[in-house]
Amino acid sequence: MIYIPKAQARWTPKTPIHPQVDPLRVVGITDRGMTREQDISSSWERQEKLVVKKAVWENLDRLACALTETRDPKEAWQTIFVKPPRKSWAETVIAIKTNHISKQHTRSAVMSGVCRALTDIVGVRPAHIHIYDGCHGRHGLSPFTDLPQGTRIEHAWGGYSARASIPEPWKRGSTQCIKAIVDGSIDILINIAMCKGHGEEFGGFTMTMKNHFGTFYPNPGHSPDGLDYLIAINQTAEILGPMDEHTGKVLFPRQQLCIVDALWGSKESPIGLPTAQPNFIAMGVLSPIVDFVLATDFRKRKMGWPIHMENTLRFLTDFGYNKKDLPSEGRLIEI
Repeated sequence: MIYIPKAQARWTPKTPIHPQVDPLRVVGITDRGMTREQDISSSWERQEKLVVKKAVWENLDRLACALTETRDPKEAWQTIFVKPPRKSWAETVIAIKTNHISKQHTRSAVMSGVCRALTDIVGVRPAHIHIYDGCHGRHGLSPFTDLPQGTRIEHAWGGYSARASIPEPWKRGSTQCIKAIVDGSIDILINIAMCKGHGEEFGGFTMTMKNHFGTFYPNPGHSPDGLDYLIAINQTAEILGPMDEHTGKVLFPRQQLCIVDALWGSKESPIGLPTAQPNFIAMGVLSPIVDFVLATDFRKRKMGWPIHMENTLRFLTDFGYNKKDLPSEGRLIEI
């Protein structure tokens, strides 16, 4: 027997994703105090010694406040995270997609800062937080430090053992995916990505959208229509949340926060050591908007790194937006 996933409701572009946060708002902060010294082409182990956890945690609170336009970090985090229907926060299950390719990985201070907000402020149980990378986690994830006791590091989380229906522009109907993401056992998804270069077919960079090549089977994304695949998987119910089959509107937001950890970053390939140390972190709630703003205003304008503009624009247009829709025509809100 061949299992063919049931076609899901298709998301209607430009309809609301998050009920409490402006999806077009992307905030960022540059602070040299988040690292003790400059050491650009350093290993992850070396970076862990250089990162100042206190400064990173404080700046994550500041970013949360800027994103929600509030002054109190507690109120900000409680605004970002939306409790699933008919569940308490103690029952809510969280998945955090990290990036573990090659030698550049999420820094512990960023990961632990988000987990701390979930447990200490929102009320999520540490044992209900699952950190994973279904592709590059198969050999084991980084030994993150300072996580709330009981937080689960799932590594590859069983790999791509389930199938998910994929909408247009992808033409092949379905693909493999992490089972826990498909079967509905995860309530909230958090995307913590890196800031690295990649091929022009993806706009010249890899950030939050491509981070889900570790949620969905990545191989189709490296085919001639790989950009279609990248866009399509990020429009699924697995990422955006369950949808009304008649209106295509998201009923409950699943991916509620996207973070780009650019304490270190790369101009070109995602493989190898970093090529810059920007001491920068960004935050938003709608993945394609986060990637477009950071590609154009951070990578291209601030860092001087090239992007493929035609492909980058699809991060807006395939989600129903254009540059004029964005605050200040796409400029990053820096704090």
